[in-house]
Amino acid sequence: MYKVVHCIREKAGAFTESNHEVVVEVPLTITVNGRHALTVMTSPVMLREFVTGLLYTERIIHDPDEIESVQIEPDRISVLTKNPFKILISKKTVLSGCGGSSSFLDVAKLPKITSDLVIDVADIRSAMKQTLESDLHTKTGGNHIVGLFSPAGMVCVAEDIGRHNALDRIIGYGLLNNVSFSQAFVVSSGRVSSEMARKCLIAGIPLISSRTATTSLAVEMAEKTGLTIIGFVRSDQMNIYTHPERVRGAGERG
Repeated sequence: MYKVVHCIREKAGAFTESNHEVVVEVPLTITVNGRHALTVMTSPVMLREFVTGLLYTERIIHDPDEIESVQIEPDRISVLTKNPFKILISKKTVLSGCGGSSSFLDVAKLPKITSDLVIDVADIRSAMKQTLESDLHTKTGGNHIVGLFSPAGMVCVAEDIGRHNALDRIIGYGLLNNVSFSQAFVVSSGRVSSEMARKCLIAGIPLISSRTATTSLAVEMAEKTGLTIIGFVRSDQMNIYTHPERVRGAGERG
């Protein structure tokens, strides 16, 4: 979703009146069981999937069936769960560049990946190419794109001003559509941070790849938990940082 705004365009020292498309960013308040849980800055799309994935990756719910109802309004999502006394995430505002409410990661408490998924290099490159084919990104250049894939092909693609929000959306989509996360992988236009890795671990997704970089903490977490992280996926190269056994042929390197 985007809107057209006025700007002054400079090119080769010349200034002209112009218009340009910018991605839409809105504050969205989320309440759980009548209490304010958090406010996020997000793109106003796929909101049911987003709130389902967010509550799951923040461990407020462990199954989408725990959600009794979801009421979506322009600036608010109200969720009722079957356990009205569930402990909520800390009340805060999550900016578009930030992740969830976890400010400290205890790797020992994160789940381990047990998947037997093995995929081809060609499948990773194809998934990245499909994910990045975005009209919104072409127009605005201001959004992140995250895709969920299985060896059979695309499951879901989501876009948002924040990559963590986009990841929550595809996890929410997978939960609502009974996707087997252990046989799926993620591709992202943005950096693989510790928060991106954490969300994959909570969902049991065994592999995440990015067009760009990763971080040292994400790599450390992945090494200890069984998550495969791949960065700089381009037409003829990629960097496999952890658990290369999930990429066919990577274990047979010279």
